[in-house]
Amino acid sequence: MFYGGRAACLLPIILVLCLTRNNCMLPVAEAIWLTIPSSGTKCVSEEIQSNVVVLADYYVIDEHNPDHIPTISARVTSPFGNNLHHNENATHGQFAFTTSESGNYIACFWKDGSHKQHSELTLGVDWKIGIAAKDWDSAAKKEKIEGVELILRRLQGTVEAIRGNLIYLKDREADMREVSEITNARVAWFSIISLGVCIAVTVLQIWYLKRYFVKKKLI
Repeated sequence: MFYGGRAACLLPIILVLCLTRNNCMLPVAEAIWLTIPSSGTKCVSEEIQSNVVVLADYYVIDEHNPDHIPTISARVTSPFGNNLHHNENATHGQFAFTTSESGNYIACFWKDGSHKQHSELTLGVDWKIGIAAKDWDSAAKKEKIEGVELILRRLQGTVEAIRGNLIYLKDREADMREVSEITNARVAWFSIISLGVCIAVTVLQIWYLKRYFVKKKLI
C-alpha cells in the first residue's frame, strides 16, 4: 500500500513538528463570510465524496443594529437535487449530514421577504468536512485518552482523510480518462464516417455529371 507507507513515514515527522510547538494545529475548517444582497441568493458549494460527515453553522451579523437582526432562509441540496436542509426566518442555524453520493453540495442563503427593504447583510458560515467535523473532545472523554495519544489519534485521522482524498482523486482521474478515451473513439469513428459520406457523395456527383453529359452528347 503506497499511500499507507508514505503516511507512516510522514507521521513521525509531523508528530515531532507538533510536539516542538505549544499546540498542534491540525487542518480545520475556517469560517467564511458572505455578503447577502438585498434581493437574490448567495450560494457556496463544495465538491465532497460519499460517506463524509458535513457539519456547518451559519449566523447573521449586523453590527449596526444588533437588537433587530434581519432573518434569512437557507437551503442545502445534494448533487442530485435532494433537499438536505431548509430553514426560514432564522438569524442562525446549523445543519449536519453524511454524504450519500459524490459531487457538489450547495448551500444557498437569501433574505426573507419581510426584510428585503434593508441593505445587504453579512453572514458567517463555519463549514466543516470530514476529520474537521469530528468532536475530538467528546471522543477523548469517551475513550479516556489525552495528551500525546490524543494527538496521535488526530494525526491518524488526518492521514486517513488525506489517503481517502488521494484515492478519490485517483478514481476520478480514472473515470475522466475512460470518458476521454470513449469520446476520442467516438470522434474518430465520426470522422471516418464523415469522410466516407463525403467520398460517396463525390463519387455520386461525378457519376451523375458524367451520365448527364453523355446523355446530352456533350462528351
